[in-house]
Amino acid sequence: MDLTARAFWLRSPGHGEVRDVELPEPADGEEVLVRALYSGVSRGTETLVFRGGVPESQHAAMRAPFQEGDFPAPVKYGYLSVGTVEVGPADLVGRTVFCLYPHQSRYVVPASAVTVVPDAVPAHRAVLAGTVETAVNAVWDAGPLLGDRIAVVGGGMVGCSVAALLARHPGVRVQLVDADPARAETARALGVDFAPPEDALGECDLVVHASATEQGLVRSLELLAPEGTVVELSWYGDRRVTLPLGEAFHSRRLTLRSSQVGTVSPRARSGRTYADRIAVALELLADPAFDALITGESAFEDLPDVLPRLARGELRGLCHRVRYATD
Repeated sequence: MDLTARAFWLRSPGHGEVRDVELPEPADGEEVLVRALYSGVSRGTETLVFRGGVPESQHAAMRAPFQEGDFPAPVKYGYLSVGTVEVGPADLVGRTVFCLYPHQSRYVVPASAVTVVPDAVPAHRAVLAGTVETAVNAVWDAGPLLGDRIAVVGGGMVGCSVAALLARHPGVRVQLVDADPARAETARALGVDFAPPEDALGECDLVVHASATEQGLVRSLELLAPEGTVVELSWYGDRRVTLPLGEAFHSRRLTLRSSQVGTVSPRARSGRTYADRIAVALELLADPAFDALITGESAFEDLPDVLPRLARGELRGLCHRVRYATD
């Protein structure tokens, strides 16, 4: 049994490295040894972590499930991994699974920590499961109604996923709003209308904001109809945001509400669990339209060079997929 692996670590803010690691032997019947096939870079959160932008007050709240080390660094961080079970319970061996694990070539986790990827979902697309899971939780939080006029402001991974899910609701008007005209092509692939911020349709009952910019949140409030709601998905880390709450915010009785994937939405059906939520996300990924969210790929060993470029914005796009050697 091969119990060696390679893992990506943030050595210091802005500087990463790949390290050799020794794995524990998996406990018989309780743990699995997974060989990674792909992982995904959660561009917004991981680049913020990479530059050391997690506020001290959020160090505990921002810990990933199998994180090692502490913020700001050294730390092993990430949560979009897809692999094959090499050792474990008989019903899991050989199966393709998703796990909230950092970027690492092999790893040992409790069997309960992996979710089997449905046969209809290819492994290369399953890296989006964590992002679509966030979108599922956001839609549960938003609670769209039949006939709602909806805008999603911010066409990143999460915003595009939310727009794609909302567009499946009958009788709603959904528009993806982003300052980057290249997002129009992504929106078309997902079956969603698109507009730049200045041309976005107003009088919205619901706006989901995911641009992580002050300008985007201000525009989201401007797009609301009276008594409309903005559901805020963006996480700003150590940045402060200023909003015009002294203008029409009160007279129009607007609502600004946060959504965060760390807990299952209280608006979901009673009894829904984290396992239920990730299972729903994986089932949704049977739709090949989600392939439009994967806009780059590189080898795992290249991550120390790739993540700085992602953090600086030199590599643009949505999900960056990491490919592992299969031999």
